[in-house]
Amino acid sequence: MSLSMCQQTPFFLHIPQSGTVHCRQPPKEKVVVVLGATGTGKSRLSIDIGTRFPAEVVNSDKMQVYEGLDITTNKITQEECCGVPHHLLGEIDPNMDFTATNFCNMASLAIKSVVNNRRLPIIVGGSNSFIEALIDDKDNDKFRSKYECCFLWVDVSMPMLDSCLSDRVDRMVERGMVDEVRKMFRLNANYSRGIRRAIGVPELDRYFRAESSSDDKTRARILEEAINMIKFNTSKLACRQMEKIYRLRDVKGWKMHRIDATDVFRRRGREADKAWENLVAGPSAMIVSRFLYNFGPMEYRNLRALRGPLMGTAVAAATH
Repeated sequence: MSLSMCQQTPFFLHIPQSGTVHCRQPPKEKVVVVLGATGTGKSRLSIDIGTRFPAEVVNSDKMQVYEGLDITTNKITQEECCGVPHHLLGEIDPNMDFTATNFCNMASLAIKSVVNNRRLPIIVGGSNSFIEALIDDKDNDKFRSKYECCFLWVDVSMPMLDSCLSDRVDRMVERGMVDEVRKMFRLNANYSRGIRRAIGVPELDRYFRAESSSDDKTRARILEEAINMIKFNTSKLACRQMEKIYRLRDVKGWKMHRIDATDVFRRRGREADKAWENLVAGPSAMIVSRFLYNFGPMEYRNLRALRGPLMGTAVAAATH
Protein backbone atom coordinates (compact mmCIF):
# COMPACT_ATOMS: atom_id res chain seq x y z
CA MET A 1 0.00 0.00 0.00
CA SER A 2 1.42 3.36 -1.00
CA LEU A 3 1.79 5.84 1.85
CA SER A 4 1.05 8.67 -0.58
CA MET A 5 -2.58 8.23 0.41
CA CYS A 6 -1.75 9.79 3.77
CA GLN A 7 -1.17 13.07 1.99
CA GLN A 8 -4.69 13.27 0.59
CA THR A 9 -6.54 16.55 0.90
CA PRO A 10 -9.20 16.32 3.62
CA PHE A 11 -12.77 17.00 2.57
CA PHE A 12 -14.38 20.15 3.93
CA LEU A 13 -18.01 21.13 3.60
CA HIS A 14 -18.42 24.68 2.31
CA ILE A 15 -19.96 27.11 4.80
CA PRO A 16 -21.54 30.07 2.98
CA GLN A 17 -20.91 33.56 4.34
CA SER A 18 -24.37 33.61 5.81
CA GLY A 19 -23.29 30.76 8.08
CA THR A 20 -26.05 28.50 6.75
CA VAL A 21 -25.18 24.96 5.70
CA HIS A 22 -27.21 23.91 2.67
CA CYS A 23 -27.68 20.17 2.83
CA ARG A 24 -30.29 17.49 3.10
CA GLN A 25 -31.42 16.24 6.45
CA PRO A 26 -31.14 12.47 5.96
CA PRO A 27 -33.65 10.29 7.79
CA LYS A 28 -30.99 7.72 8.67
CA GLU A 29 -27.35 7.70 9.70
CA LYS A 30 -24.89 7.09 6.86
CA VAL A 31 -22.53 4.14 6.54
CA VAL A 32 -20.05 3.35 3.77
CA VAL A 33 -19.37 -0.33 3.03
CA VAL A 34 -16.29 -1.29 1.00
CA LEU A 35 -16.57 -4.69 -0.67
CA GLY A 36 -14.21 -6.68 -2.86
CA ALA A 37 -12.23 -9.88 -3.13
CA THR A 38 -9.01 -10.28 -1.20
CA GLY A 39 -6.14 -8.29 -2.66
CA THR A 40 -8.23 -5.75 -4.58
CA GLY A 41 -7.30 -2.75 -2.43
CA LYS A 42 -10.25 -2.47 -0.04
CA SER A 43 -8.10 -1.36 2.90
CA ARG A 44 -6.31 1.20 0.76
CA LEU A 45 -9.61 2.66 -0.40
CA SER A 46 -10.95 2.79 3.15
CA ILE A 47 -7.92 4.87 4.15
CA ASP A 48 -8.36 7.12 1.12
CA ILE A 49 -11.93 7.78 2.21
CA GLY A 50 -10.94 8.08 5.86
CA THR A 51 -8.35 10.76 5.09
CA ARG A 52 -10.78 12.81 2.99
CA PHE A 53 -13.80 12.58 5.26
CA PRO A 54 -13.99 12.48 9.06
CA ALA A 55 -14.36 8.73 9.34
CA GLU A 56 -13.41 5.58 11.24
CA VAL A 57 -13.00 2.05 9.90
CA VAL A 58 -14.82 -1.01 11.22
CA ASN A 59 -12.96 -4.13 10.10
CA SER A 60 -15.13 -7.00 8.84
CA ASP A 61 -12.40 -9.48 7.90
CA LYS A 62 -13.01 -12.60 9.98
CA MET A 63 -9.28 -13.39 10.32
CA GLN A 64 -8.00 -9.86 10.82
CA VAL A 65 -10.22 -9.44 13.87
CA TYR A 66 -7.83 -11.77 15.71
CA GLU A 67 -4.72 -10.70 17.54
CA GLY A 68 -1.52 -11.95 15.92
CA LEU A 69 -0.40 -13.31 12.52
CA ASP A 70 -0.27 -9.79 11.11
CA ILE A 71 1.71 -10.84 8.02
CA THR A 72 -0.26 -14.01 7.35
CA THR A 73 -3.64 -12.28 7.61
CA ASN A 74 -2.30 -9.25 5.72
CA LYS A 75 -3.38 -6.74 8.36
CA ILE A 76 -2.98 -3.08 7.57
CA THR A 77 -0.08 -1.61 9.55
CA GLN A 78 -0.26 1.29 11.98
CA GLU A 79 1.69 3.43 9.53
CA GLU A 80 -0.64 2.53 6.67
CA CYS A 81 -3.66 3.53 8.78
CA CYS A 82 -2.54 7.16 8.37
CA GLY A 83 -4.20 8.10 11.64
CA VAL A 84 -7.62 6.75 10.67
CA PRO A 85 -9.05 4.94 13.74
CA HIS A 86 -9.82 1.24 13.27
CA HIS A 87 -12.20 -1.00 15.19
CA LEU A 88 -12.20 -4.82 15.44
CA LEU A 89 -8.68 -5.06 14.07
CA GLY A 90 -6.43 -7.46 15.97
CA GLU A 91 -8.64 -7.37 19.07
CA ILE A 92 -9.92 -10.94 19.50
CA ASP A 93 -8.21 -13.82 21.33
CA PRO A 94 -6.68 -15.97 18.55
CA ASN A 95 -7.87 -19.20 20.16
CA MET A 96 -11.56 -18.35 20.38
CA ASP A 97 -14.19 -18.74 17.69
CA PHE A 98 -15.50 -15.42 16.45
CA THR A 99 -18.90 -15.94 14.85
CA ALA A 100 -21.08 -13.79 12.65
CA THR A 101 -23.24 -13.12 15.70
CA ASN A 102 -20.19 -11.95 17.65
CA PHE A 103 -19.28 -9.69 14.77
CA CYS A 104 -22.77 -8.21 14.48
CA ASN A 105 -22.87 -7.39 18.18
CA MET A 106 -19.41 -5.81 18.31
CA ALA A 107 -19.67 -4.06 14.95
CA SER A 108 -23.02 -2.56 15.91
CA LEU A 109 -21.49 -1.09 19.06
CA ALA A 110 -18.51 0.24 17.11
CA ILE A 111 -20.71 1.83 14.44
CA LYS A 112 -22.91 3.43 17.08
CA SER A 113 -19.82 4.86 18.79
CA VAL A 114 -18.48 6.27 15.51
CA VAL A 115 -21.82 7.87 14.67
CA ASN A 116 -22.12 9.33 18.17
CA ASN A 117 -18.75 10.98 17.60
CA ARG A 118 -20.20 12.65 14.50
CA ARG A 119 -17.98 10.62 12.18
CA LEU A 120 -18.59 8.35 9.21
CA PRO A 121 -18.37 4.56 9.77
CA ILE A 122 -16.59 2.68 6.98
CA ILE A 123 -17.14 -1.08 7.09
CA VAL A 124 -14.39 -2.86 5.17
CA GLY A 125 -13.28 -6.46 4.81
CA GLY A 126 -13.51 -9.53 2.64
CA SER A 127 -15.84 -11.54 4.87
CA ASN A 128 -19.06 -10.87 3.01
CA SER A 129 -20.97 -13.33 5.20
CA PHE A 130 -20.25 -11.09 8.20
CA ILE A 131 -21.34 -7.98 6.31
CA GLU A 132 -24.50 -9.67 5.07
CA ALA A 133 -25.37 -10.88 8.57
CA LEU A 134 -24.96 -7.34 9.90
CA ILE A 135 -26.89 -5.50 7.22
CA ASP A 136 -29.59 -8.03 6.33
CA ASP A 137 -30.55 -9.34 9.75
CA LYS A 138 -33.08 -12.15 9.17
CA ASP A 139 -34.79 -11.72 12.53
CA ASN A 140 -35.49 -8.04 12.12
CA ASP A 141 -34.57 -5.08 9.98
CA LYS A 142 -32.69 -3.38 12.78
CA PHE A 143 -29.64 -2.26 10.80
CA ARG A 144 -31.52 -1.15 7.70
CA SER A 145 -33.97 0.80 9.83
CA LYS A 146 -31.14 2.82 11.39
CA TYR A 147 -28.60 3.19 8.62
CA GLU A 148 -28.43 4.07 4.96
CA CYS A 149 -25.58 2.30 3.18
CA CYS A 150 -23.33 3.29 0.31
CA PHE A 151 -21.74 0.16 -1.17
CA LEU A 152 -18.39 0.56 -2.94
CA TRP A 153 -17.24 -2.59 -4.75
CA VAL A 154 -13.55 -2.63 -5.72
CA ASP A 155 -13.32 -5.07 -8.61
CA VAL A 156 -10.29 -6.53 -10.39
CA SER A 157 -10.44 -9.06 -13.23
CA MET A 158 -9.68 -12.56 -11.96
CA PRO A 159 -6.72 -13.28 -14.30
CA MET A 160 -5.03 -10.09 -13.15
CA LEU A 161 -5.97 -10.68 -9.52
CA ASP A 162 -4.63 -14.25 -9.61
CA SER A 163 -1.22 -12.99 -10.67
CA CYS A 164 -1.21 -10.25 -8.05
CA LEU A 165 -2.28 -12.62 -5.28
CA SER A 166 0.56 -14.98 -6.17
CA ASP A 167 3.01 -12.08 -5.96
CA ARG A 168 1.49 -11.01 -2.65
CA VAL A 169 2.07 -14.44 -1.13
CA ASP A 170 5.70 -14.28 -2.25
CA ARG A 171 6.07 -10.89 -0.55
CA MET A 172 4.46 -12.23 2.62
CA VAL A 173 6.97 -15.09 2.68
CA GLU A 174 9.81 -12.60 2.22
CA ARG A 175 8.46 -10.53 5.12
CA GLY A 176 8.56 -13.52 7.47
CA MET A 177 5.24 -15.33 7.19
CA VAL A 178 6.79 -18.78 7.70
CA ASP A 179 8.52 -17.75 10.92
CA GLU A 180 5.35 -16.02 12.10
CA VAL A 181 3.25 -19.15 11.60
CA ARG A 182 5.96 -21.38 13.09
CA LYS A 183 5.53 -19.60 16.43
CA MET A 184 1.91 -20.81 16.51
CA PHE A 185 2.62 -24.35 15.37
CA ARG A 186 1.39 -27.11 17.68
CA LEU A 187 1.46 -30.85 16.93
CA ASN A 188 -2.14 -31.22 18.08
CA ALA A 189 -3.40 -27.94 16.62
CA ASN A 190 -7.06 -27.65 15.66
CA TYR A 191 -7.23 -25.87 12.31
CA SER A 192 -10.99 -25.44 12.49
CA ARG A 193 -10.90 -22.94 15.35
CA GLY A 194 -9.82 -19.35 15.80
CA ILE A 195 -7.01 -17.77 13.85
CA ARG A 196 -5.56 -21.16 12.87
CA ARG A 197 -8.22 -21.27 10.15
CA ALA A 198 -6.37 -18.48 8.33
CA ILE A 199 -4.93 -19.37 4.94
CA GLY A 200 -1.23 -20.01 5.45
CA VAL A 201 -1.52 -21.81 8.77
CA PRO A 202 -2.87 -25.29 7.87
CA GLU A 203 -0.85 -25.34 4.65
CA LEU A 204 2.46 -25.05 6.54
CA ASP A 205 1.68 -27.84 9.03
CA ARG A 206 3.40 -30.57 7.00
CA TYR A 207 6.50 -28.43 6.54
CA PHE A 208 6.89 -27.77 10.26
CA ARG A 209 6.45 -31.47 11.03
CA ALA A 210 9.17 -32.34 8.53
CA GLU A 211 11.65 -29.64 9.54
CA SER A 212 13.54 -31.65 12.12
CA SER A 213 13.52 -34.99 10.33
CA SER A 214 14.12 -34.16 6.65
CA ASP A 215 17.13 -33.15 4.61
CA ASP A 216 17.47 -29.71 3.06
CA LYS A 217 16.22 -30.77 -0.36
CA THR A 218 13.11 -32.42 1.06
CA ARG A 219 12.34 -29.46 3.30
CA ALA A 220 12.70 -27.05 0.38
CA ARG A 221 10.33 -29.14 -1.73
CA ILE A 222 7.72 -29.38 1.03
CA LEU A 223 7.94 -25.64 1.67
CA GLU A 224 7.49 -24.88 -2.03
CA GLU A 225 4.44 -27.14 -2.12
CA ALA A 226 3.01 -25.38 0.93
CA ILE A 227 3.52 -21.94 -0.61
CA ASN A 228 1.87 -23.07 -3.85
CA MET A 229 -1.08 -24.39 -1.84
CA ILE A 230 -1.36 -21.04 -0.04
CA LYS A 231 -1.51 -19.32 -3.43
CA PHE A 232 -4.11 -21.78 -4.69
CA ASN A 233 -6.31 -21.42 -1.62
CA THR A 234 -6.01 -17.63 -1.70
CA SER A 235 -7.20 -17.64 -5.30
CA LYS A 236 -10.10 -19.94 -4.36
CA LEU A 237 -11.02 -17.54 -1.56
CA ALA A 238 -11.09 -14.63 -4.01
CA CYS A 239 -13.40 -16.59 -6.32
CA ARG A 240 -15.78 -17.41 -3.46
CA GLN A 241 -15.81 -13.80 -2.36
CA MET A 242 -16.64 -12.67 -5.88
CA GLU A 243 -19.50 -15.17 -6.08
CA LYS A 244 -20.94 -13.81 -2.83
CA ILE A 245 -20.70 -10.23 -4.09
CA TYR A 246 -22.53 -11.19 -7.29
CA ARG A 247 -25.21 -12.87 -5.18
CA LEU A 248 -25.60 -9.83 -2.94
CA ARG A 249 -25.97 -7.64 -6.02
CA ASP A 250 -28.00 -9.85 -8.34
CA VAL A 251 -30.12 -11.90 -5.92
CA LYS A 252 -30.45 -9.71 -2.85
CA GLY A 253 -30.57 -6.48 -4.81
CA TRP A 254 -27.79 -4.57 -3.07
CA LYS A 255 -27.13 -1.44 -5.09
CA MET A 256 -23.36 -1.29 -5.51
CA HIS A 257 -21.02 1.20 -7.09
CA ARG A 258 -18.57 -1.00 -9.00
CA ILE A 259 -15.08 0.50 -9.14
CA ASP A 260 -12.91 -1.29 -11.71
CA ALA A 261 -9.31 -1.25 -10.46
CA THR A 262 -7.93 -3.71 -13.02
CA ASP A 263 -5.88 -1.12 -14.89
CA VAL A 264 -4.23 -0.01 -11.64
CA PHE A 265 -2.78 -3.49 -11.18
CA ARG A 266 -1.23 -3.40 -14.64
CA ARG A 267 0.97 -0.48 -13.60
CA ARG A 268 3.85 0.02 -11.18
CA GLY A 269 5.16 2.80 -8.97
CA ARG A 270 3.95 6.34 -9.56
CA GLU A 271 1.95 5.29 -12.59
CA ALA A 272 -0.01 2.87 -10.42
CA ASP A 273 -0.59 5.57 -7.79
CA LYS A 274 -1.88 7.98 -10.45
CA ALA A 275 -4.16 5.31 -11.88
CA TRP A 276 -5.46 4.50 -8.39
CA GLU A 277 -6.32 8.14 -7.78
CA ASN A 278 -7.98 8.59 -11.18
CA LEU A 279 -9.81 5.28 -11.37
CA VAL A 280 -10.52 4.32 -7.76
CA ALA A 281 -9.91 6.89 -5.01
CA GLY A 282 -11.18 9.96 -6.85
CA PRO A 283 -14.39 8.41 -8.22
CA SER A 284 -15.09 6.75 -4.86
CA ALA A 285 -14.68 10.05 -3.01
CA MET A 286 -17.16 11.69 -5.39
CA ILE A 287 -19.63 8.86 -4.79
CA VAL A 288 -19.27 9.28 -1.03
CA SER A 289 -19.64 13.07 -1.28
CA ARG A 290 -22.89 12.66 -3.20
CA PHE A 291 -24.03 10.08 -0.66
CA LEU A 292 -23.30 12.36 2.30
CA TYR A 293 -24.00 15.82 0.95
CA ASN A 294 -25.75 15.39 -2.41
CA PHE A 295 -22.87 17.14 -4.17
CA GLY A 296 -22.14 16.66 -7.86
CA PRO A 297 -18.68 16.20 -9.44
CA MET A 298 -18.07 19.93 -10.04
CA GLU A 299 -19.05 20.85 -6.48
CA TYR A 300 -16.82 18.09 -5.15
CA ARG A 301 -13.79 19.33 -7.11
CA ASN A 302 -14.35 22.86 -5.82
CA LEU A 303 -14.80 21.72 -2.24
CA ARG A 304 -11.62 19.63 -2.15
CA ALA A 305 -9.58 22.84 -2.30
CA LEU A 306 -11.21 24.37 0.76
CA ARG A 307 -9.61 24.60 4.21
CA GLY A 308 -10.95 25.81 7.52
CA PRO A 309 -11.63 25.04 11.17
CA LEU A 310 -15.32 24.25 10.64
CA MET A 311 -14.94 20.65 9.49
CA GLY A 312 -16.48 18.98 12.52
CA THR A 313 -19.43 21.37 12.64
CA ALA A 314 -20.04 21.06 8.93
CA VAL A 315 -19.97 17.28 8.92
CA ALA A 316 -22.24 17.12 11.95
CA ALA A 317 -24.74 19.35 10.16
CA ALA A 318 -24.52 17.36 6.96
CA THR A 319 -24.85 13.89 8.45
CA HIS A 320 -27.37 14.47 11.24
